[in-house]
Amino acid sequence: MAKLYFRYGAMSSSKTANALMVKYNYGERGQNALLVKPAIDVRDGVRTVKSRCGLSSECVLFHEMDIAAIKRGDYDCIIVDEAQFLSKDEVQLLTDIVDEYNVPVICYGLRTDFQGNFFEGSHWLMAWADTIEEIKTICWCGRKAICNARLDGKGGITKVGEQVVLGANDKYIGLCRKHWRLGDPGPDFRN
Repeated sequence: MAKLYFRYGAMSSSKTANALMVKYNYGERGQNALLVKPAIDVRDGVRTVKSRCGLSSECVLFHEMDIAAIKRGDYDCIIVDEAQFLSKDEVQLLTDIVDEYNVPVICYGLRTDFQGNFFEGSHWLMAWADTIEEIKTICWCGRKAICNARLDGKGGITKVGEQVVLGANDKYIGLCRKHWRLGDPGPDFRN
C-alpha cells in the first residue's frame, strides 16, 4: 500500500539533498519518480530543484502535475520538495494520489517558520501523513536544531516580518530551541 510521507527538518538538514537522492535511487532501479515543487520556490530557477551541496534536477511545478499520467501509472513515486509551501487543498490532492491511485508521495519541507508557527502545508502534512520522519541537523552549540531562525543581517535574528522570504544560508539558520529563544545565531554571525 502506498503512503504519504512527510520528512521534515530545520534549515540545513539536507532535505533537498535527500529528495534528490531518493529520485536518483528510483531511476537507478528503472522506476520513474516525478519531482515536484511549489511555484513560489524560484531560488534556483523555475523548474529546478537544487541542494546546497550541489545536487540538482529538473522538476515540474505542483500546479503542472499531470494527474492523468499519475492515474495511468506513469510514475512509481511523487517527490515534493519545499512542501511547507503547499496549501491545504494541495496536501489533500496528495492524499488522493496515495489513496486513489496507490502511488507513494514523499514530501520534504520545514515544519515551522522563523517565528515557530506551522506553515499551511506542514500543518496539514503533520495531520494527514501516514509516516512522519525528522531529518536531523545540529545547532552551532551541538544540540539538535529544531527551530528555523531568520538572520537580521546585524549579528542576530528577527522574529518579525512576512512568513515567506525566500533564502538559504544567507537568510536562515537552524538553531536549538534555547538559542532560537535567546536570538543567538552563534559566533559566526555575531558582530
